[in-house]
Amino acid sequence: MATRKLTALDVGSTKICCFIAEVSEAGRIRVTGMSHQQSAGLKGGVVVDMESAYRAILSAVHSAEQMAGTTIEDVVVSVNGGRPLSTTVTREMVIGGGAIRDGDLSRLIQDARGAAELDDRMLLHAIPIGYSVDGGPLLREPRSMHAQTLGMRMHLVTANEGAVQNLVNCVARCHLQVSDFALAPYAAGLSALVEDEKDLGATVIDMGGGTTSFCVFYEGAAVYGDCLPVGGQHVTADIARGLSITLHQAERLKTLYGSCLPAPSDDRELIDAPRIGEEDDASPNRVPKSFLVSIIMPRLEETFELVKKRLDASGAAGMAGQRVVLTGGASQLPGVRELANRILGKQVRHGRPLKISGLAEATGGPAFATAAGLLHFAVDDCGEARVTATQNHANRSGLFSKVGEWFRGF
Repeated sequence: MATRKLTALDVGSTKICCFIAEVSEAGRIRVTGMSHQQSAGLKGGVVVDMESAYRAILSAVHSAEQMAGTTIEDVVVSVNGGRPLSTTVTREMVIGGGAIRDGDLSRLIQDARGAAELDDRMLLHAIPIGYSVDGGPLLREPRSMHAQTLGMRMHLVTANEGAVQNLVNCVARCHLQVSDFALAPYAAGLSALVEDEKDLGATVIDMGGGTTSFCVFYEGAAVYGDCLPVGGQHVTADIARGLSITLHQAERLKTLYGSCLPAPSDDRELIDAPRIGEEDDASPNRVPKSFLVSIIMPRLEETFELVKKRLDASGAAGMAGQRVVLTGGASQLPGVRELANRILGKQVRHGRPLKISGLAEATGGPAFATAAGLLHFAVDDCGEARVTATQNHANRSGLFSKVGEWFRGF
């Protein structure tokens, strides 16, 4: 049976993950190579040091290629920052009583795509939410139906063009072409949600190192997405400041002892927190675990309160349903699920990659949902009005394709 290869590249502030997969004719995805490296040169989901980011991406891709025993040429890349903006547009056209054909849908989709206000932004997604026939309720599939008018609602997602361009340039230096982009929480939702959650309404919250982004799914489509510039790195920085320790020590304490919820034994449990510039043995500093929890909990409470505030302001809260799915490395901190349940007032679970084989236990958790979702995104277009990343930007200035050609020639 013929197979094709796909590569997903999740470029985050703390971790860069590369999945190489084979896709069968039936659409089954099997990961054959994977790698995850510590990120460098990124902050808040955007590139701040081109050289460091390029080297980290190259290392992750090279390790995945070695494991898969193949060489890759193009990748689907996640967008974790760049101030994404989510809008919904409505369009309508006259059919004249005939049957709705593919050409009618294409014209309507292109008309809706053209409504995106780009200026210094790039269109990432153009997702049809539903179609209406003669002003009736939204439908998923209007083809072959007879109508006087055909309408549609489309979800448009744009991001800062400079942030996306810098990411593409880093990938191009690795002699790779970006075949497509996907907003990180959207990709995570494609991987971690079951079909009923997508239909009835659910919110995916992707908790990364530099950002916390979220996406609302309803009636099978993504209807809203947003991003907050706060993540696991901010929790680590709070611990470092609160305990006067190094960032490395703060990350270690967060991983070993961190929790979002207090426990009765926290006051009795002491942990070592060597202060900056002091020898570990010379002046040991021991603090109760309750003090560590008192630093972590407010930051995550603030994060979920900001998510709730953004959802309420967006108008998508009614479609979000009563289900929240947490993905991303920062979501694995003990107590996060219970804290999210208390603040958001919804049923909360952790999301893991679904409907994908070949993943080891260590790479099958919430931290890898986005990378797995990029593969699902590449396999199933979900009816989206898609163009390649290079075409997307070439329509604006032609710069990306020239940069890619220059690096490949070099």
